Amino acid sequence: MNTTVASPSLQQARAAFAAVFAEFAEGAGERDLNRENPVSLVRALADAGFGRLRVPAELGGFGVDLPTLFELLAQAGEADSNVPQILRGHFTTVEILRHAEDQETAAHWLRKVAAGAVFGNAQSEHGGPAFETTTRVESVDGRHLVSGTKFYSTGSLYADYIRVAVADDEGNRWFAVVPARHPGVAHLDDWDGVGQRLTGSGTTVFDRVPVADHGELGRYKEDLRSLNSFVQLVHLANLTGIARSLVAETAAVVRARSRTSLHALSDQAASDPDVLGVIGRLYAHRFTADAVLRQVSEALQSAEAADTPDAFAQAYIETSAAQVALVDTVLEAANLAFHAGGSSAVRERAHLDRHWRNARTLASHNPVVYKPRVIGDFVVNGAGPVNGYDRGRASAAAGN
Repeated sequence: MNTTVASPSLQQARAAFAAVFAEFAEGAGERDLNRENPVSLVRALADAGFGRLRVPAELGGFGVDLPTLFELLAQAGEADSNVPQILRGHFTTVEILRHAEDQETAAHWLRKVAAGAVFGNAQSEHGGPAFETTTRVESVDGRHLVSGTKFYSTGSLYADYIRVAVADDEGNRWFAVVPARHPGVAHLDDWDGVGQRLTGSGTTVFDRVPVADHGELGRYKEDLRSLNSFVQLVHLANLTGIARSLVAETAAVVRARSRTSLHALSDQAASDPDVLGVIGRLYAHRFTADAVLRQVSEALQSAEAADTPDAFAQAYIETSAAQVALVDTVLEAANLAFHAGGSSAVRERAHLDRHWRNARTLASHNPVVYKPRVIGDFVVNGAGPVNGYDRGRASAAAGN
């Protein structure tokens, strides 16, 4: 169960979040159509304290539990599904810092997050071997400088700092923190996916960018097995938000319709039994998404409390099963919504197509195609899921 007790400050912050979410929702369709990045709105959300949700209270944050975080991310996704993905790297960085061995460094950055700093992600590269990095850090006159090119650098366009996966001359791999607005950082904003168009997920180029003070994150605890489930749950919260938005926006389309079809049983769409049935099915899909998100977020919270490899493995399997279920559920809902609006629903100004495009894009991150096999191997053979960071270390060792 959700055990977070909302302090007055968190209650006030929730009201501020809701106000910013309303602004996001108001222009979400037009921004998607015009490729207008919501930079000022992301800043407004950070200024309202959204980025410090998981920062411990003693360091200036709200210290909320995981179910609370993912519910708020679902609300953000309902307003504009770019938002949870923009901030996915930020919240992942906060989780890494919460488990960091270097407590001084962790406290330094968590206090900055509590003060409103936003982190972006620059971990993956376009092409080349998986789990490899060509981005290098060199030491010049006692300073570490980062150079290289990243793709899928989600959120970096909106960030104050970027967590960059780097390799040094000795072959060590670690995360370096660099200032996002340094002159040596170029944000190309060239993400060309069919969905999630405003997440800044394209290319970021680093040209001898200095690592910030306390910017050598290094290793974090070897038993941090929650991160694999955590990063997927951000997407699941986002999918849940899309399911909610589909109900609200499709219902609005129905209310606004002034005509129906030749075979309709009513002259008014709002009283047509077949159209109302579409809305009912959309609500059922939303209900499913809400229930699944709540269950898996509580499962990950329980795994964190147990802090055992078996608990994290079980949480990962449940998160994977939720991913399979929610991808199918939300994509079906995004397709079904068009049945409620006739040909007018496919016009660009209706903006309904963005929900399918965004859900389809989310399904391709941490690709869902692999998850049924991972689940089946666990159920039949008891094979635990492979940890991504273990695999990265194995890849590095093989390369050396």
